[in-house]
Formats: sequence, structure tokens, C-alpha cells
Amino acid sequence: MDSGNLKQAAAGIWSGYVYSKPEQLGLPYQDVVIPVENGVAPAWKFDPPAGVNPSGEWAVHIHGMGGKRAGTLRGIPAARRLGLTSLVVSFRNDGDAPPSYDGRYNLGQGEWRDVDAGINYAISNGAERIVLFGWSLGASIALQAAALSPNSSRVAGMVLDAPVFDWRTTLAANAKAAGLPRPLVRLGFTILRSRALRWVTGLAEPICLDSLDWLARAPELNKPVLILHGQKDATTPFEASKKAASLRPDLVRLVQFEAEGHSLEWNVDPEKWERSVEEWFYGLPRAGASPEQAAAQS
Repeated sequence: MDSGNLKQAAAGIWSGYVYSKPEQLGLPYQDVVIPVENGVAPAWKFDPPAGVNPSGEWAVHIHGMGGKRAGTLRGIPAARRLGLTSLVVSFRNDGDAPPSYDGRYNLGQGEWRDVDAGINYAISNGAERIVLFGWSLGASIALQAAALSPNSSRVAGMVLDAPVFDWRTTLAANAKAAGLPRPLVRLGFTILRSRALRWVTGLAEPICLDSLDWLARAPELNKPVLILHGQKDATTPFEASKKAASLRPDLVRLVQFEAEGHSLEWNVDPEKWERSVEEWFYGLPRAGASPEQAAAQS
């Protein structure tokens, strides 16, 4: 419950959201809709400041699991100062976009298609280069979209906050924190991957954990990546981000925060968060640069 009568709430958690509605930013925006597989998904569009000519560079902001679009609003001011047009998208099963046929999260395996629809919307409205801002699950979705989108060449880079690079690592860490025995965790992974056991999960298709493992797939990364991650994040382990940076130092830059919760990096130090994004963005390869030039500049 983000607002309303708290007497009706049975339980609660502290949210990392700073803004629960786009108007709270005090910036002009538009409600837009994006065609997706099962209908249309709502999104918010923020234009660059008045007097700044649209540059053809857009940011697509992707929220995390169990969250709403509002969770990404923390990234809008930095993107706006960079002259980017921002598109804050929704995706299947988040309560805003149309649900998938099974009504289940797919850990990025299916959700990336709705983000790709957002990329298509941006391109049809003048985007030439796109930066993906992904938060938690949104980071996993961003990695999939950057790899699988037919318009992957338009993706200039990714800003990933508290990212999920490998679901096995993330799910195992959460299971351990919950006190679940290892055999039960291994059984859970088997069920997720099994087509025959879809009746247990309710998934329309099994989850291919290998295809979502961007630590194992690190050699396939071909976009500059900025990781913003708290060292004490108990939900998406910091060690996975550290390993990603060590595997691909040519493309991946890691900025560490002292945040103890999940996706609270901006909350703890907004100045550092925004400065890191701006410095990274200005270091991005120019449009048309070769992969070798991209690696040299990142």
C-alpha cells in the first residue's frame, strides 16, 4: 500500500521509493501508452529541459520485481540534466501493463519484450541512441533487451542499480537468508527449469536459468555498463556485481555504496549516484564507434 488507509494494511516494509507519483518531481511529463503483446502498457515520458534541443538520445527506465514505475523516478533528474528524453516503462505482471498469459514473473525471460516495445516506441519518436536504466530485476531485463532486441545497435549502454546478474546466485542467497535447506533450494531450481513441472510453478514456459546468467555469459557483453550497488545488499548479492566487473573490466564499471538495503544506493548518497551516472555517460563512445573504440573509451 503506497497510500490510503493504513488500518487496512496487515503488514508493511520500508520502501526505497522517494517519489510515488511523477508529479512529485515537479517536472513536466506526459502519460503515453506503448503497444505490447497483450494490449497497451502505460508509460511516462519526460522531455529534456526547455531550451535544450532534443538530441536523439533517450533513457528507458525499468523498475524491479514487485515494484512499480515510480521506483525509477529517482533516476529522472540525472537523465534530464544529461539532455536525455526519459521513458519510464511498465511491463507484464507489474499491475500496470497487461499480464502475461500465465500471470507469473519470468525473471526477465519474457519481460524484456515489453521493454523492447518501449525501445521501439522511443525510436519511432526520434530516438537514435538509448541508455537503459535498470533497477534490480529491471537490470536483468535490461541485459536481456540489450542482447535480444532487434534494435540492440541503438542501445549505447546500461546503468544498472543493484542488478541481478545471475538468478541462481540471487535466489540461493535469499533462500539462505530465509533458512531454507540447500536440497530444497536445488529442488526449486529443478522445478523452475522443468517443462513437466510447470503445474507447480504456474509458468507457461520453464525458466532457462543459463540464458539469464550474465556472469557465465560475460564474454557476450558488448555494451558499456555502469553498476551502482551497495556492498551490504542482502537481496541481490554485491559479490555478483563485483565479479561482473572483474570479468569484463573493459566494459563494466562498478561504483560501490555503503547502502545496507536493496536498491537504496541513490537514497543513501544521491550526489554520488548522479555524479557517477553523469561521468560514465560523458565517457560513452561516440555514435558509430567500433567495438574496439568502445572498449578503449569505457
